[in-house]
Amino acid sequence: MSAMASLLFHLLCCLTVFWLLPLPSHSADPDPLQDFCVANLSASISVNGFPCKPASEVTSDDFFFDGFTQEGNTTNAFASFLTPGNVLSFPGLNTLGISMNRVDFARGGINPPHSHPRASEVGVVIEGKLLVGFVTTNNVYYSKVLTAGHMFAIPRGLVHFQLNVGDGKALAYTAFNSHLPGAAIVPLNLFASSIPNEVLTKTFQVDADLINTIKSKFGS
Repeated sequence: MSAMASLLFHLLCCLTVFWLLPLPSHSADPDPLQDFCVANLSASISVNGFPCKPASEVTSDDFFFDGFTQEGNTTNAFASFLTPGNVLSFPGLNTLGISMNRVDFARGGINPPHSHPRASEVGVVIEGKLLVGFVTTNNVYYSKVLTAGHMFAIPRGLVHFQLNVGDGKALAYTAFNSHLPGAAIVPLNLFASSIPNEVLTKTFQVDADLINTIKSKFGS
């Protein structure tokens, strides 16, 4: 190999590594640049996150959260209740790139099809029996019935659900690689928003009466 060809080869390798190195930082929230940045949720300015509370105002309580100690009220259409442990309820998570949810299910309850645009998800079943499934962008469906102690993983952005298929209540905890993973809940996005009926009738190939009936279930 000539000297020039060798130089070009090494330059190409260096450029490739230089290009690849930043990629992990885009897989979740940006890495923090200080020990902590407790969110100032009342700040008027927010740039892709929350500004830090002054360190002099930070207390021990900012790093502890008791929101998962109580069972959620599952008396609703989905017979489930999600308690979020994200930056909005637990400001100490700001910039840490982590959060959790507690999900309670009554018998037959469902955490309806939804996706998290900003995070992958892992979860563990604590009580009961859950059917957990997700669908890929190629419409391939993966699922399994899980019981206490079983874990599951949901790739970022994919539509997924959990359905209580047991004889009693169920409980699961989920964790995310974002302090605010977001949730796009499919039935609510479609039937509890202002999407025109014309769009929905053409999409689902049904008449407007059926769309209106479904919308009525979600208060639209």
